[in-house]
Amino acid sequence: MDYLLLLAGLVGLFLGGEALVRGSVGIARRLAIPPLLIGLTVVGFGTSTPELLVSVDAAWRGSPDIALGNIVGSNIANILLIIGMSALVWPIKVLGATLKRDTAVMTLAALALVPIFALGEMGRLSGFILFAGLVGYLVWAYVQPGEVVVEEEGLKPPAPTLISVLWVIGGLVALMAGARFLVDGAVSIAREYGISEAFIGLTIVAIGTSLPELATSLIAAFRRQSEIAIGNIVGSNIFNILGILGVTAMISPIPVASRFLTFDLPIMIVLSLVLTGLLLTQKVIGRGVGVAMLAGYGAYVWAAQG
Repeated sequence: MDYLLLLAGLVGLFLGGEALVRGSVGIARRLAIPPLLIGLTVVGFGTSTPELLVSVDAAWRGSPDIALGNIVGSNIANILLIIGMSALVWPIKVLGATLKRDTAVMTLAALALVPIFALGEMGRLSGFILFAGLVGYLVWAYVQPGEVVVEEEGLKPPAPTLISVLWVIGGLVALMAGARFLVDGAVSIAREYGISEAFIGLTIVAIGTSLPELATSLIAAFRRQSEIAIGNIVGSNIFNILGILGVTAMISPIPVASRFLTFDLPIMIVLSLVLTGLLLTQKVIGRGVGVAMLAGYGAYVWAAQG
């Protein structure tokens, strides 16, 4: 039964995330929002909704390691697993004049967690500070979206607004159900086999909540929409830290296990710096880099068991 709950949760998150992104992008395109800004905000928030629902649900129900592991693990999977797979599908062209700003925000957000995690608990004040940072970033991104290279080839006209709204509503319903099933199944399996909830959160739950990012980035890679693929990951990582952790901590303070400060968070910070370096110095993220990223993710999952 636990495995059925887990599977149902994964399916719900995947389908719900896909529907939410489809509807959100349709509405954004109707409003003539630039593609990179869609990736950083609308798609980034839409694909981060599973992380929000799962982390809030886990914190409410006394599973802080799953709540934290979900976010930290999702950001690690976003960089190593999703960008790695996307680069294998089609080498990613690095485009967009605002990448310097957005990668800097992503890295600073990760570094901001160091003093917060060192306190041993994420309180409501810490959550408010993170969320305020997200609001400031969104205002900045809206006021200065930057001039970007737009790849419009093969894009169909956006769907009618009502259809897009229905996609959003249906996606949210599926996401809420999927989040509940995933947490139920993951906690039960962890306790049955004596696996730490932190490891479950960092791997199974994190990958599950990252399925919308994976689907969005792979579809963007197939369509050679480089801006959406990169903007999706950078935006999602920013939302995960500032928005999801911020909101979760404001709703329910989260105890922080020592492993997050000494092992998982440093890895997330290093990977954020590596991704920033790649995006600012390389014109293309090729298949060789993609293979290295996937190998790195396998090594992280193996090391995270200890």
